[in-house]
Amino acid sequence: MKGVIMQEEGNQEEPYGESVEEYKPKRGFWDCLCIPIQWFSMLSREMHWSFIFGVVVIYGISQGLGVALAEVGTKYYMKDVQKVQPSEAQIYKGITSIPWVVKPIWGLLTDVLPFFGYRRRPYFIFAGIIGVVSMLLLSLHENLHLVLALLSLTAGSAGVAIADVTIDACVAQNSISHPSLAADMQSLCAASSSIGSLFGFFISGVFVHLIGPMGVFGLMTIPAGLVVSVGFLLYEPRMHHTSYRQVKQNFVDASKAMWTTLKSEDVWRPCLYMYLSIALSLDVREGMFYWYTESKGGPSFSQESVGFIFSISSVGSLLGAILYQYALKEYAFRNLLFWTQLIYGLSGMLDLVLVLRWNLKFGIADYVFVVIVESIAQMTNRLKWMPMLVLSSKLCPSGIEGTFFALLMSIDNVGLLSAAWGGGFVLHILRITRTRFDNIWLAILIRNILRITPLWLLFLVPRADPNSSILPTTETMDSEVVIETSDSKNVELVSLVHSVDAK
Repeated sequence: MKGVIMQEEGNQEEPYGESVEEYKPKRGFWDCLCIPIQWFSMLSREMHWSFIFGVVVIYGISQGLGVALAEVGTKYYMKDVQKVQPSEAQIYKGITSIPWVVKPIWGLLTDVLPFFGYRRRPYFIFAGIIGVVSMLLLSLHENLHLVLALLSLTAGSAGVAIADVTIDACVAQNSISHPSLAADMQSLCAASSSIGSLFGFFISGVFVHLIGPMGVFGLMTIPAGLVVSVGFLLYEPRMHHTSYRQVKQNFVDASKAMWTTLKSEDVWRPCLYMYLSIALSLDVREGMFYWYTESKGGPSFSQESVGFIFSISSVGSLLGAILYQYALKEYAFRNLLFWTQLIYGLSGMLDLVLVLRWNLKFGIADYVFVVIVESIAQMTNRLKWMPMLVLSSKLCPSGIEGTFFALLMSIDNVGLLSAAWGGGFVLHILRITRTRFDNIWLAILIRNILRITPLWLLFLVPRADPNSSILPTTETMDSEVVIETSDSKNVELVSLVHSVDAK
């Protein structure tokens, strides 16, 4: 009898085993293709679809595609229309980035000064309108004075910066309400930006060749117009009975909260590292661009070639975002930054190989070598940048997410401004002009040496991983600041950060 029972059990298990094997899912091409769609669907379920739409428009179209078009268009505009020197173009590039340095102002406004009961939506509309007007002015005036051109470029940059800081506030706010999705949101932002840049650079050279840099500025009105649409479509609960009498006090309280948080050791130390790691990497790309296109001994790339090179190299940025999302997002900040900073510094030596023309001795064509160099630089820069973004989002106190995240990002932008002006100073000192490039190799060597120096400053970065809670709980705070944003709701602001896990 026992044998019969065992045989019956075996017979029952056999078809079950066959069933498992028969219906065992096999991951094919279509399943892999569905992974990003499922990921988007998950984010849309956890948050509102309009937030995902806003991220794609702001990061992908406005900053990715739009900034790619603007970058190539501005380079040729300064070189061919305004006819400035490389060192001057580097300085002017820093001037147009000033709106990104004052991002805390835009962030503070979005946090404490609502319009018509909304904190975010009106700023998207305002940013888009500024972008449309400034780009139209550049595209419609053929002999625009350099000062007015710089003002228009700066205004256009301000429109992108205001939209950026507003969507950053939404990202930071969602990072606090959905802490487990903080890295996923940064991956979405980075992927959108990288894909947009890829397409933007791909078409930039062609459009510069066909319609000129001024025509490209005309195309820039399209991304700005889409930013306006984000302002109308974004889901945001309306604040009723907003007391504008409290706006001044809100500014004061928010400023105090930011200062109290920023002077905490666990906050200012990584901020200092972020600034120094960026500022010490001198920006000499304008000198390299002039060498690419003007030097008799250089590659003499055409407009289309420059766009295609930047486009293909954007794949490196996209690969960096994908690599971080699927392989590196769980690693501790300090460990990951060590390797990315090291690779970033060493990869810069490839530019030296290019300007010394050693690549030709190895039989590697200029076009192929430049694509490889730019792709590696974009990938390592993205890998270096993303953990700092995740860390920054976790340092944002609740209630002033936009303001504080903008403050942290403005520190990075001050670093970019320092790098741009420092690079312009080096180009000027080494007498690198539109027709003289004898010392371009020395500028690159100085930049590469300075890129390695942040490795000795990594002690400023916490050892925490992206899943750690960096801001303390309310019970562990020594002080609190309460800002009244409406008659019926108070927002409690975390004002002091004490400790970082495993520091």
